[in-house]
Amino acid sequence: MDPQYTYFLILGASFLGPLALSFDKKVAYYTKWKYLFPAIIIPALLYMAWDMYFTKQGVWWFNEKYISGIHIGNLPLEEVLFFFIVPYCCVFIYECIRCYFPKLENKKWAHTVLKITAVACLFTGIIFYDRYYTSWTFFFTAFFIAAIYFFRSFFARFDAVSFLISFLITLIPFLVVNGFLTAIPVVLYNDAENMGIRITTIPFEDTFYGMLLMLMNVCIYEKLMKRK
Repeated sequence: MDPQYTYFLILGASFLGPLALSFDKKVAYYTKWKYLFPAIIIPALLYMAWDMYFTKQGVWWFNEKYISGIHIGNLPLEEVLFFFIVPYCCVFIYECIRCYFPKLENKKWAHTVLKITAVACLFTGIIFYDRYYTSWTFFFTAFFIAAIYFFRSFFARFDAVSFLISFLITLIPFLVVNGFLTAIPVVLYNDAENMGIRITTIPFEDTFYGMLLMLMNVCIYEKLMKRK
């Protein structure tokens, strides 16, 4: 097998399960694609700009041996697809939680956890202000969580407990997928721009980088759905 298809294969394997289960009768995820796709596209464009800038600055880069060689700007096509496929899978898990456990809504502890997370992210960003990946990731995560509560009427349909539970579940495939990407390695990181803390081979910042992406996806998704 040509190793240049490695990143494609990892993405494809991640996507197949949620895509097949999108037609489950109870969740009926496919009927919600009209809300899902705008919720994916807007954060994807922001993340692509972020990714392009960090790639240019040498915060991370891609191993040419494991990518197709097709680029959009300075990003491999696979990296661009990542910002569409991973959110599709993450929101699928979130929607399953909402459909199968509807009584989880609006638990006070979940809002407390998110607020504490925002404060912790803010202080982490300040402490590591001179490291691009760490500071940007934690500042953006802190500010977005703060925006949810400062503009509560706009984000009124955001369900914190369903988000947190689904995020914890997504950490399992996240560790598997990112583990492959960083262990092979498909993606390489400049440790001068992060804390140097790894979960196996995965930079710790990746957890919050993914959390922020999923948080943005879910907030826009719920805003568009106008769920009763």
